[in-house]
Amino acid sequence: MSVLHIDVAWLLDVQELALGHDDVTVSDYSALVAAVARHRTRMPTLESSDPDASWRAAALLHTIVRLEPLPHRNSLFAAFVAAQYMDQSGEGVDPPYGAMPDLVRKIRDTRLSVYTVADQLRSWRI
Repeated sequence: MSVLHIDVAWLLDVQELALGHDDVTVSDYSALVAAVARHRTRMPTLESSDPDASWRAAALLHTIVRLEPLPHRNSLFAAFVAAQYMDQSGEGVDPPYGAMPDLVRKIRDTRLSVYTVADQLRSWRI
């Protein structure tokens, strides 16, 4: 399976889908650039290379939640980005009711690692 590499334009398209035409402002484009760069890495750890779609989606989710590129609604945007990335990578996710907001809250409020986030996304794959 080929790797889906996204860019800032893709993130902006997803933002418009998630938040609507009237809410497409960005307060920190460098955070979007950071999310794109992070998901493209080939070596998330020294022990592993060629990360899977779950790790790449987790990198996007984790970065957007932590860096907050939008003036508001970053959590919704981040969750939508992760779900879209997984879907477009051919690996949809179906989290239990309330699980995605809970995961986003944990990323925002604790030191939850991107690896833990990836494991959670993997467990929701359909």
